Amino acid sequence: MLASKPLIIRVAIPSPLRRSFDYLVPDSFAESPPQRGCRVRVPFGKREVVGLVIESTDSSDFALEKLKPISAIIDRQPLLPESLFKLFIWAANYYQHPIGDALFSTLPVLLRSGSELPEIQIANWRATTLGKGLGPDSLKRSPRQRALMDDLLAEPLIREDLLLETHSRAALKQLREKDLIELVMQKPEPVALNNLLREQPLKLHESQQKAMDAIEYHGFKSFLLDGVTGSGKTEIYLQGIEKVLRYGRQALILIPEISLTPQTEKRFRDRFNVPLVTLNSGLTDKARLDAWARAKSGEAQIILGTRSAIFTPLKDPGLIILDEEHDQSYKQQEGFRYSARDLAVIRAKQENIPIILGSATPSLESLNNCNQQRYQHLVLDTRAGKAVQPSWALVDLKAETLECGIGRSTLAAIRETISNKQQVLVFLNRRGFAPTLLCHQCGWVAECRSCDARLTVHRGRGRLICHHCNYQQRTVHQCPSCQGRELIAAGEGTERSEAWLQESFPDTPVLRVDRDSTRNKGAMQKVFDTANSGEPCILVGTQMLAKGHHFANITLVVVLDADSGLFSADFRSHERMGQLLVQVAGRSGRGSAAGKVIVQTHQPQHPLLQLLINEGYSQYAKLLLDQRQLTQLPPYNQMAIIRAESNNPNSAEMFLRAARNLAETISPPSPDLGYLGPLPALMEKRAGRFCYILQLSGQRRSNLQQLLSTLCPQLEKLPEARQVRWSIDVDPQEL
Repeated sequence: MLASKPLIIRVAIPSPLRRSFDYLVPDSFAESPPQRGCRVRVPFGKREVVGLVIESTDSSDFALEKLKPISAIIDRQPLLPESLFKLFIWAANYYQHPIGDALFSTLPVLLRSGSELPEIQIANWRATTLGKGLGPDSLKRSPRQRALMDDLLAEPLIREDLLLETHSRAALKQLREKDLIELVMQKPEPVALNNLLREQPLKLHESQQKAMDAIEYHGFKSFLLDGVTGSGKTEIYLQGIEKVLRYGRQALILIPEISLTPQTEKRFRDRFNVPLVTLNSGLTDKARLDAWARAKSGEAQIILGTRSAIFTPLKDPGLIILDEEHDQSYKQQEGFRYSARDLAVIRAKQENIPIILGSATPSLESLNNCNQQRYQHLVLDTRAGKAVQPSWALVDLKAETLECGIGRSTLAAIRETISNKQQVLVFLNRRGFAPTLLCHQCGWVAECRSCDARLTVHRGRGRLICHHCNYQQRTVHQCPSCQGRELIAAGEGTERSEAWLQESFPDTPVLRVDRDSTRNKGAMQKVFDTANSGEPCILVGTQMLAKGHHFANITLVVVLDADSGLFSADFRSHERMGQLLVQVAGRSGRGSAAGKVIVQTHQPQHPLLQLLINEGYSQYAKLLLDQRQLTQLPPYNQMAIIRAESNNPNSAEMFLRAARNLAETISPPSPDLGYLGPLPALMEKRAGRFCYILQLSGQRRSNLQQLLSTLCPQLEKLPEARQVRWSIDVDPQEL
């Protein structure tokens, strides 16, 4: 029986529908109804789903007799703190995404299915009575077990996470099976302030100290830490984290790639003796839920994660750090298309805490925010310690004899570096063996069946692979067009460069770092271990090597092809080219030895390349900002893109044409609001679907948002919408 005064709750449900749903609260739940932010089970169509309560009300747009009652209340306390809930609401509205899908897409999988939050307990190990009586000569045949046993005999109780830094889980298991040690679960206790640090902070150089003194830790403020590669941005992060830890608060650190997690986590664990959790897509569902719950409870004081970690609940947030803030990986490109960088600033403002955005190559958006005095610009213009900025050299490929894409002069420089017992990084942003397979006799080219793209040769796997839709087939040895057998793998990829360099330097380890070679667990760590040994080696890789890694003995960086970013149709291509070149160059000369960067290009006199190399990234970025202002492109103009995909190209175009007509009815074209399209996307056919775009741009963000808020619900009702898959991308990073 329902209460005499029915209580109605609005529930967000994981659905593509852009609205919440009203449900009745039965009498049985009336005394303790679900609060905002709690999960409930509700009937939805013919099934039962988990939803999240958005608000309670006493009215509905639907008749009461049509409303269904909730089935169960999962949480008695809100799953999300109010400040984080507001961030979700803001993000869903700003990025024009269904609120239910936005909320649930970023929650741990187990919470989406209705699992309860785990009780927060810390795993500790201690020696048993039997273990304490163990003789000194015991376990001689098991040195790893002996070493672990010695540590546990030296202290009465040791946290599991600390033990696993130096010992294996297998050794723990083996000693437990012998009844020599036992597991003790305890509720967490805060770390004493005099025990926060494992190692003392480093002495800051002048520009570091100046930046450190400028950062305020009480109240909201945004700081752009603009430091050349190797200038010591991480040390400022560490000392900033120490400050908020001493206030008893938590620090949230975002990094752009999972591959950066081990290195970054080690730096933090080496410095701090506090609980730290990582959050990324590489975790198991159980591990992710555990880390999420530890952050929410406040037990974890440092939270390190990739893009989606911006939605992690924190008990007492004190600081947000966003490293490599320029990286486009912070923008989600599918589904809920949010920018973690921009949401990090919004969250810091809502939490009333500072945020530090760090980069050696800041985004034009962040530099413009500095110019507008929204961010405080902190500059680190010198490298830390004895390291100096590397020298640059342009190699004109038109005057070179090439072998596997490497000029003779470049090869000589590699040989000299190896002979000096130093390391080399060869950068080529194309994985695979060769980007094209063609027939010498008739000109046939291996193309993807589903995309407007060529298949890449992966010789090691014996496959032809599309890097856009992942279509694969076995490598062909006979032309399907003329049956000729003279097939040529044209062009260079990292796999080919690796093979040729290994042949040229048989006594030197050649390590390839790309998505293929690092697929297996621990593969990236093996690369780090080899590089950090200091012995001569050659690293060959894609942009995975350009992001934040520290290799002290690399003194030569070679960029095999710098021209791809010069002639792209994407207006952001010059910005990304400059960032990528500077970032990869920054891996050179980070130790005591001087570094050098060789850039191979067919356009050595190109004004942008000359400006970047001779004047540096700051002047390069200033020129690009001036160009953006003249052309009224972001960040001086606001942009949104409506994308449509369909098996039929006419359907996608017709939907966007209808969308434009509808948008122009709501807001006619004006100097403040413009429309472009429908146009085919840069890759018109992808994964068997034809892709078209409609670009909306406006001088004022508020006007564009108002248009989108009115337009989106009406787009769902268009007859053409049923024939396409469509989405809205606000502040797009890709066209």
